[in-house]
Amino acid sequence: MEEGQVYQSSDQTNYVYDEVFPALPESANPAPHNDIKICNNKMRVGSSVITQVFRVPADERRYDHNNSFGEKESVRTCSAIMKETGAVIEIATSKDMSLTFLVTGKTDSVMDARRKILSNFQTQASSKLSIPKEHHRWILGKAGGRLKDLEKSTATKISVPGINEHSDEITVTGTREGIDKAIHEMQVISDEQSKKAFERIPVLKVYHPFISGAYNENANAIMNHTGCRIHIPPPSAQVDEITIAGEKEGVAAAKDKILKQISACEKFTTVGVEVAKMQHKYVIGPKGTGIAEILQSTGVSVEMPPLDSQKETITLRGPQDKLGSALNMVYGKANSVQAATVDAPSWIHKYIIGRKGANIKQITQDLSKVHVQFTEKEDKITIEGLPEEVEQAKAKLRELTAEMVDKLTYATLHVDPKYYKHIIGRNGANVNRLKEQTGVVINISDADQNVIRIEGDKDGVAAAKQELEDMIAKMELEKEKDVIIDWKYHKLLIGQKGEAIKDTKEKFGQVLITFPPQEEKSDIVKLRGPKDDVDKCHKYLLKKVKEIVESSYQIQIPAFQCHKYIIGKRGATIQKLREETNTIIDMPSENSNSDTITITGKKENVEKAKELIIKIQNEQNNVVTDDVSIPPKMYNSLIGAGGKLIRSITEDCGGVSIKFPSNESNSDKVVLRGTKENVKKAIKMLLEQVNEHEQNSFIAHVRANPAHHKYLIGKYGANINRIRESTGTRIIFPSEKDEDKEQIVIQGKKEGV
Repeated sequence: MEEGQVYQSSDQTNYVYDEVFPALPESANPAPHNDIKICNNKMRVGSSVITQVFRVPADERRYDHNNSFGEKESVRTCSAIMKETGAVIEIATSKDMSLTFLVTGKTDSVMDARRKILSNFQTQASSKLSIPKEHHRWILGKAGGRLKDLEKSTATKISVPGINEHSDEITVTGTREGIDKAIHEMQVISDEQSKKAFERIPVLKVYHPFISGAYNENANAIMNHTGCRIHIPPPSAQVDEITIAGEKEGVAAAKDKILKQISACEKFTTVGVEVAKMQHKYVIGPKGTGIAEILQSTGVSVEMPPLDSQKETITLRGPQDKLGSALNMVYGKANSVQAATVDAPSWIHKYIIGRKGANIKQITQDLSKVHVQFTEKEDKITIEGLPEEVEQAKAKLRELTAEMVDKLTYATLHVDPKYYKHIIGRNGANVNRLKEQTGVVINISDADQNVIRIEGDKDGVAAAKQELEDMIAKMELEKEKDVIIDWKYHKLLIGQKGEAIKDTKEKFGQVLITFPPQEEKSDIVKLRGPKDDVDKCHKYLLKKVKEIVESSYQIQIPAFQCHKYIIGKRGATIQKLREETNTIIDMPSENSNSDTITITGKKENVEKAKELIIKIQNEQNNVVTDDVSIPPKMYNSLIGAGGKLIRSITEDCGGVSIKFPSNESNSDKVVLRGTKENVKKAIKMLLEQVNEHEQNSFIAHVRANPAHHKYLIGKYGANINRIRESTGTRIIFPSEKDEDKEQIVIQGKKEGV
């Protein structure tokens, strides 16, 4: 895997990233080489955002992604990795078919995404080793536990053939480093179980390079000479030992040679060399070839501090007369790559990178050995590479930086976050319009920072700043108010096609009136505008609601077949009624089964209209008013649950009006109004209901020992049910809550009781 540029962007990437690296539309056809395909243009906002660029060479690409179908598959794979890690990934295919990835996000997310990308897009190394079948169980361990631990510690996938398979080959897949560790551990386990000789020799890790030799030359020579196996732990394993396995004589000979080499190593001299940390990788070389070359040429080992350590000291170990040559080689390799910096304000980094990385790509495309790094919140750009290429890149970056600094500027506004939504507008309409008109980038901070930042050319920034300041000044003179109005009246306030609210909007032209969607059934109407106008509009709306409520009083009265008399010739009578009473009078249509007149308006007007209609009905000598005496205790029974019983009597009697006296009147007179026949029929039905209720309300009490109740009831209620059915009565036994446990109540007709 070849490393590329590492870019780090400033805080402002939260809002402008899409403009720096905009998404391209997906295509069913293979994308042209060098085109960036962005998997998603949404970036997670973090406190520390970095951008890394790295490359997968063509010869290391996985086959699955190396064709036209794979282009789509690559985007899907990147999308899946983004969901898992939260990083933003862009992928480009170069002319040589290598892949370049640009990954942005928090440091942990970028590192995790990078690992997953390499796992998916780069060919994973794989090695096989033959281990005797009888040793496999020792590698597996109890319930496979040892194998799982080995996979976890080496970050590899180890496939051991099944019991029924004839193969003894174990396959290890993963990074080269992990594979080396896993193979070493499994070979040691196998050698320990072998019936041949096995030796474990304590050897300091710093002597391992001399035992193995450059490119493993010394160890191979010993193994060829003795016919035994020598296992030296890989450099990443912190183990001070070497194991030997084979025939007894061969193991003894190999051990003797190794011990002699250890004795020679103990006489070696060491020297520490200070080399800048960023130069260490050039001393190491690709896959450690730099260190191997120094060891092969001089017999001196090069001990590097861990990559995650801040130490810069490199230790040289070997014969004293060879240390000078080794030192020269170390300095030569370290200085083969030069580092330089270019001063550049951190906020301008993204413009130097350019849209889709175009600017930085143009600078580095002919400088393949140059690495450019942009660090967040640092006002500099770091360049690494061959000295002549670094100088070229440095000159180009200085020129581009000077151009950007001269051309671009920024401004900040401190704004109360409560104004953000109005500045942004619905779906970003306001801020997008301003950006298009002025060509600037507008970054709106999190609500706790109160800062809006404008970036772009000087004229555009000045224009955008002025418009935002004017907008904010206007909003500071405005207020927002919530008016609580029952949602049922919203339609009446708005009117058909907004006709009713038009008058209010014209009266208060500077006030924005927002009604909630009808389906939300919310009572909150929002007002926004100049403070005085908002307050006046508030009062005006409440006044209109009051008028609507007052004009919404409604009653219904039966028509009693007097339609033509109430309507009058050509509607003259009803029109006159409407005008005199200022009410809405709705008559049932000709085809309707209803005989009800609905009157709507202010209460006093509605009552007046009702009296006039009744007067018309009475004048026809067809409608009478009568009353009947019924004990008030019977009213609830006559009305019935939910008014069902009295409603059925009304319907059966031609819509006759039945009015019970109020509780305060102490009257027992029930007033009926309708045609003579229907009133007479209704009175008869009411009295029948009263009589039936009285007949079924005879009550008697019987006392019996509670211990005998169960015999009276019988098994499964057989006895008591037989009595109830034969007499038509209700028999109620005392419950646990009743104080009198002996009293049994019998209710029904007198003869049945």
